Amino acid sequence: MKVCVVGSGGREHVFATTLARTAEVVVTPGSPGIEGSISQEALEVEADLYVIGPEAQLVHGLADELRNNNKLVFGPGADGAKLEGSKKWMKDLVENAGVPTARFESFNENQIEEAILFLSTMSSPYVVKTDGLAAGKGVLVTEDYQLAVADIKNKLSGKSFGLAGQRVVIEEGLTGREVSLFAVCDGKKATLIPTAAQDHKRLLDLDNGPNTGGMGCYSPIPSIDSANLAQMMEIAIHPTMDELINSGIDYRGFLYAGFMITADGPKLLEYNVRFGDPEAQAILPRIEGDLAEILLQAAEGDLRQEINISSDSIVTVVCSADGYPISPRKGDLIYGIEAARAIEGATVHFAGVDLDSDGKLITSGGRILNVSGCGPDLHTARQIAYSAAECISWEGMHMRWDIASDFKFV
Repeated sequence: MKVCVVGSGGREHVFATTLARTAEVVVTPGSPGIEGSISQEALEVEADLYVIGPEAQLVHGLADELRNNNKLVFGPGADGAKLEGSKKWMKDLVENAGVPTARFESFNENQIEEAILFLSTMSSPYVVKTDGLAAGKGVLVTEDYQLAVADIKNKLSGKSFGLAGQRVVIEEGLTGREVSLFAVCDGKKATLIPTAAQDHKRLLDLDNGPNTGGMGCYSPIPSIDSANLAQMMEIAIHPTMDELINSGIDYRGFLYAGFMITADGPKLLEYNVRFGDPEAQAILPRIEGDLAEILLQAAEGDLRQEINISSDSIVTVVCSADGYPISPRKGDLIYGIEAARAIEGATVHFAGVDLDSDGKLITSGGRILNVSGCGPDLHTARQIAYSAAECISWEGMHMRWDIASDFKFV
């Protein structure tokens, strides 16, 4: 089987390496760090299966375009991708489906005063989200009421995120433990990847600093067992699939569900319509068997194969550029990749890299590398990940030092 992976980041890199166990893989447009990268557009590639990684291409209808050209695609069409492309649309759909989620209201650019009035009825923490895509950086969670008011004004005026921010969703702030689940959907049903992941969104240690696309991840979560996973599938993902089907949407692709485990039980925070990054690096390598066949069956509309996952643990540490997430610096030489990869159990996936005029690897983005450690338990995996990450350097390199440091307390 030949698989074409669409995208150029760390998520697409780990897709490529995992799928390559059983399939021939090309990646478009890929990057200098991803083996099998090609310069052709996806529509120009001949393949048996197309796997679309990034959310923007899904929201903008690439899966539809490929299907209209008789290609077999794993990834939802633009109608289903609205689950991520519009937070208001997602919240309305899950409310109709009876999924437990935070109380919310949405407001447009002509409703700034109404939005602030609604915010005043909420208690902290205050949650303000852009309606549209914002590369994982469009959510403000704060205890500071005045900061939340300023964020509403900046978003609705277009100052923060342009058109993507000119509608906001203001939500009740939930407290508890965040958990990420992933399911494979074939248009008729959702099949759980039987594990959970813990993402770390804030830039700095102890969950300080601004929100990012993700600074690290680990899986599994010791406190989340199979009964917890089954409960979250039952209360959220299955009803959501039923509601999508009732709406005439043939959803074939990954469904990411972010939950908050509250004192009242799990509540849905968000859906994404693709695999998370860096959750992909912590989960995909642990999937046993033939991932290409699993995704092919789902793309065909009939997933028959069980999804099994190894008992290994993976901890992933994101190495980012100086200035990320606001204004990342580019063009710095990267050192130490081979030394990191030489550590047993370590892998390095490339997210934002390029080549300089001498053919040497340089930084070219915000999140540059994902360094993972795989071991029999989280403690070992964490040691491997950080040992490997410490081998790597460039001017201004940043990483959090507390990824998976909390697992012993759960």
